[in-house]
Amino acid sequence: MGPLPTNVPGLPIREYALVCLVTAAVTFLLTGLVRLLAIRVGAVAYPRKRDVHVKPMPRMGGVAMFGGIVAGLWLAHQLPVLRRAFDYTFDIQAVLIAGAVIVLVGALDDRFELDSLTKLAGQTTSAGVLVLLGVQWFAFWLPWGGNDTSLGSVLLLSGNQGGLLTVLLVLTMVNAMNFVDGLDGLAAGIGMIAAAATCAFSLGLLTERNGDVGTYPPALLAATLAGACLGFLPHNFQPAKIFMGDSGSMLIGLMLAAASTTASGRLDYVNAGVGAKDAIALLSPLLVVAAVLFVPLLDLLMAVVRRTRAGRSPFAPDKMHLHHRLLEIGHSQRRAVLLIYLWAAVLAFGAVALTLFDAFVVGWGVGLGLLVALLASAVPRLREARRG
Repeated sequence: MGPLPTNVPGLPIREYALVCLVTAAVTFLLTGLVRLLAIRVGAVAYPRKRDVHVKPMPRMGGVAMFGGIVAGLWLAHQLPVLRRAFDYTFDIQAVLIAGAVIVLVGALDDRFELDSLTKLAGQTTSAGVLVLLGVQWFAFWLPWGGNDTSLGSVLLLSGNQGGLLTVLLVLTMVNAMNFVDGLDGLAAGIGMIAAAATCAFSLGLLTERNGDVGTYPPALLAATLAGACLGFLPHNFQPAKIFMGDSGSMLIGLMLAAASTTASGRLDYVNAGVGAKDAIALLSPLLVVAAVLFVPLLDLLMAVVRRTRAGRSPFAPDKMHLHHRLLEIGHSQRRAVLLIYLWAAVLAFGAVALTLFDAFVVGWGVGLGLLVALLASAVPRLREARRG
């Protein structure tokens, strides 16, 4: 590691696109092999009362996704421009190590169905690896306080505070993605949308900071994750041939948390020359995080409240997730998945667009998109009302 250089010219769009496509190709090829392995070792999901699938399905697809991500990051390491993401920070290596831990825990769960406390311990361990290797929040901007209330204030975090915040963010994202993985292609599609939105924001951040290589890691992590989800989707979209299992859903959550942390947790709020008009831009990393995971986080929150009110464990399974409700009102599996894709895309890319375009125009665009998504979601109800 050496001193961090700045003002590296050019925006390596082609390099990021190449890494994304190679990750997708490797994941696609590995998934067929992992499917055979899953059947051989008995990592198979048998239909249960709360499940939507009706026949045994091999899982452990996250192993193939992680293999694709490793291949994509290896390629990035060979490219002269993207290699800078490895030379001046340890973020990528930290995510690889933490990813290996969480994929191992997920693969064991796919095979042996670990109890919730054991999985939580594995998730916490992987989050701790990230923190120990330097991936954590150091500061973030608050819209209140300070000498000028229009500018807000910056909350500087100690090592322990930043580490705790990072662990909580990882656990939230990991479990949100795990909870939403209930229909063919749902988690992979939401993961791809979330990763693409995070990558778009990171590229915008890279442009604003004149090619500062300190902003390379989040874009690279997001690009490889988007590629892994893209490569896995042909095997997983309804009718699925393999499930990603906990090894895949937890990996998606971990990498989204890591990319978000490296993008927003290290912004130089103090020396950025921030004005009131820049408040939305400064908050945009947090908006992106909230937007891309709005659907799974809402699902997670509703599940926890529902189960605790019934006197059950918040981790106890049931059949009342958002995707189950869409099926109940008359949507097919494919239509329900596509509708959730639409909701996630409108929210995620709307948040990113706020940092790039006029807020008024973006607000109208997002409002129109949400209206279309709402009407599309309500189509079965509207048909019933017309018939009645």
